[in-house]
Formats: sequence, C-alpha cells, structure tokens
Amino acid sequence: MLTFDQYLTPESLDDAFDMLHRIPAARLLAGATDLLPWAREGRAGDVHLPAVIDISRIADLSGISQQGARIRLGATTPISALQLHPLLQQQAPVLGSCALWFADDQIREQATVGGNLVNASPAGDTQPALLALNTHVTIARRESGRILERSVPLSEFILGPSKTLLQPEEILVRLEFDALPQHGVSFEKVGHRRSLAISTVCLATLVRLDADKRIEDLRIAIGAVGPVPERLSDIEDLLTGIKPTPLALRDASIRVADRVRSRSRQSYRREVLSNFVERSLVTAIAHAGLELPRLPKESHYV
Repeated sequence: MLTFDQYLTPESLDDAFDMLHRIPAARLLAGATDLLPWAREGRAGDVHLPAVIDISRIADLSGISQQGARIRLGATTPISALQLHPLLQQQAPVLGSCALWFADDQIREQATVGGNLVNASPAGDTQPALLALNTHVTIARRESGRILERSVPLSEFILGPSKTLLQPEEILVRLEFDALPQHGVSFEKVGHRRSLAISTVCLATLVRLDADKRIEDLRIAIGAVGPVPERLSDIEDLLTGIKPTPLALRDASIRVADRVRSRSRQSYRREVLSNFVERSLVTAIAHAGLELPRLPKESHYV
C-alpha cells in the first residue's frame, strides 16, 4: 500500500523544484501507473512517503511539435498520444504500433511516455521504438535560481533495471527523436493477448529502401531480453546496402540469439528473439514497398 502525508500539484517547473528542495524524500509522479503497482504487498510492500509531487499539470512538460527533421514531445504526454496524435501517426508511425501493445485503453490515457522511461523497467514497451528513433531525453535541474538543461541519448539514459541518469532534484522534461515518415515499420511483442501482458521479448524495426529496393537505412532495437534496451547495430550494418532476400534475413536473425541476457526462460527468449527479428524485418520491408516470401520456420535453439 502507498501512503503519503502530502499530495502536491505544481503548475510550473519552478514550483516543482521548490517542492523537491523542501521535501527531498518526495516522489515525482505523472500517471502513477508504475508507482501504484510497485507500492503494494508482494512488490515493494507498504510504502510511506512524506509527499508525492504530481507534475502532470506543468505546461512545459506537455505538447508535441516538429522542428525540422526532429519531433519534440513533452515528458508527460500520455501513451495514447503515440497512437492517436496526427503528427506522430504521420512522422513516427512505429510509436503507434508500439502503443497498441501497451496495457489497455484506460492505462494508455493515464500512463506517460516520460514515466515509462524513468521507471526503467527492462520490459518497458516504448523503449525499443524510441531507441530506434534516435531519441534524446532532456533533463532539467535548478542551480542558483536558474533552470538548466542537459540532453543525453536514450541509450545512455537507462543504466539498468529501475536505474537512470536522473540525479536528485532533476526532472525529465521532454524527448526529441527523428521524424521518419518514409520508413517501413514493425513492432513485435510476446504476449498471450495484444495488451496487458508484460514483455518477455519486444522489438521495433524501421527500414527505408532506395530506388533499387536496397536497404538504405535500417534500425532494429530490442527490449526485455536484458537489463537495458539496445540497438542491433551489427545486424543493421550487415544488411544496410543490400537488396534483401529471405535467406539473408534468416541468416541475420540467427545471429541475435546471444543478445539474450535475462536469467529466466533463456532458451525460449533466444528462439522468440530470432523469430521476431526475421518476422519484423519481413514486415517492415513489406511496409516499405518490397514483399518477400518467408522461409519455412526452423528451430535453432533448444
């Protein structure tokens, strides 16, 4: 059970920093969809806080806009916007594919993009898609009365399960990522149903083909198989510049099994990850304009 002495709702970053400075042990929240399940019997047990600071009303932490070839998204943007916002539908459709798999309609309306990153769960559904979009996160702090910002790649922000670069009295304020309207996309996740299932393997793939149907740009990011999400840069390099064939995609997918570093269900995850990489490549390439047949399914990892 979660209990607290004060529920505070700042309306500006300055207000939030005042509260954090005054109550160092306070906990920030936005949607609270990760905080409340954590603070219950069987996870964290009973948790009492001197205060929770709800930052969802701070205008500077919301909004979605495009600046050149980059999209700027406020940290308190709800997950539902990844699926429904017209700009994201057009410029970053992989996020909509990801949001379809995220919990259910009610939770998508409440949960925030920034919260999903700050929680740093190895099974965070948004992480592979955002990683594939070359996302940078902007972190704010206050020094000598001035609000200062620093930007870091998402690949460096998440350090491990529930661990990020955030320091005490710092706030994640926004994300910036590539606009990729011409890329074919695919998102894969293991689950018994489309949503409300915690990932055991998930990945996002983005592909752009040139005029000769060769792979011009390829991005593959995986999550839930290790402590942090990661890009499959070696597979990206291997396939970029070639005209894809079913055999080339199969051979590349077999190489990824050693990325599984989770302690549980390793053989299962190795099998699923390899199959997912192959299937997502075929799907994203088809979305980009080239239909390929799939080879018969084979099992390589037992």
